[in-house]
Amino acid sequence: MMPRRLVTVCVAFLLGLALCGLSPAQKTSSKHKHEAQKQSFGTREGRAVNLYTLTNAHGVEIRAMNYGGIITSIRVPDRKGQLADVVLGHETLEGYTPNPPYLGAVVGRYANRIANGTFMLDGKTYTLPKNDGPNTLHGGVKRTFDKVVWDDEALQGNNGVAFSYLSKDGEEGFPGNLKLKVTYTLMDSNELVINYEATTDKATPINVSQHSYFNLAGEGTGDILGHELMLNADRFTPVDKNLIPTGELRPVKGTPMDFTTPTKIGARIDDNYEQLVLGKGYDHNFVINRKGSGMTLAARAYEPASGRVLEVSTDQPGVQFYSGNFLDGTVTGKQGHVYKRRYGFCLETQHFPDSPNHPDFPSTILRPGETFHTKTVFKFSTR
Repeated sequence: MMPRRLVTVCVAFLLGLALCGLSPAQKTSSKHKHEAQKQSFGTREGRAVNLYTLTNAHGVEIRAMNYGGIITSIRVPDRKGQLADVVLGHETLEGYTPNPPYLGAVVGRYANRIANGTFMLDGKTYTLPKNDGPNTLHGGVKRTFDKVVWDDEALQGNNGVAFSYLSKDGEEGFPGNLKLKVTYTLMDSNELVINYEATTDKATPINVSQHSYFNLAGEGTGDILGHELMLNADRFTPVDKNLIPTGELRPVKGTPMDFTTPTKIGARIDDNYEQLVLGKGYDHNFVINRKGSGMTLAARAYEPASGRVLEVSTDQPGVQFYSGNFLDGTVTGKQGHVYKRRYGFCLETQHFPDSPNHPDFPSTILRPGETFHTKTVFKFSTR
């Protein structure tokens, strides 16, 4: 027989749950609602690949794995509350090996391009493997951030996950042992907060970014030309025939590069404008308008049929707007969807391309004793 005092305590506890509209089972499960859920996703190079699922109070769900720091899925509601996955990707690890378009990956050591695969730092010339014509793109060829298994850990007390990687001195030609940590945190405000932090024991360039391809109508549903895009940028960095910045910061006004007011991505994408011809569409770095340092709105995308909105804020100086021009139908993604040209767009917050070879650009050099830290926020809403 249960003592009378214990019966009273138990009854009071159960009444409290009832008043809150929760059963004991629901009360217990709610404790875990905002913690990352981990599951096995396979192996790579003899190491376990783990997939983490983050879910917030509104049912927004983000999945990311420690192979490449890849975001495999982002499920957000439309204006009617219907959830859809809005990033291109695969349902299995094998789909990402290889991953030529860098779907969902963390890219670096140097996101974007370095001209001729070379740069000079403190009087020494460094040579990198070339994988984009004469250039090095997204850090190199074999052991780049998107192609390795990271250490992984759920964030205690937060709805997030941390991925860590040691890029060793000389890896892909870059100097210094670089320790990098990337965290993804999903907020109940429907914001995905991405923090990057790094240290090094030798001076080295660093430029990291998130390479998810978005389609706010739902991945695999068609092209993104009807999305309305606003870029908070009065200038961009025009490129040469090899898609390397010329060094100019050109005003967007009066050109098809002007997204300072919301404009459909497809409105001018095929105009006979030299920069669009060179990039086969948009594949350009835009100089974010800012007043001082800190977080600033970089871009806002809106998909009229679903009502979904994506806002991108960052403390970085630039954002690469890429309209998926090189997707060519050779990648088959989730549910058998074939990803054709311009079926997704990227908004890669970053320092400018080829900065190590442009002294006038904001510096990307990290030195011993310094800590690299940058933050980007993807916020989802509807209207």
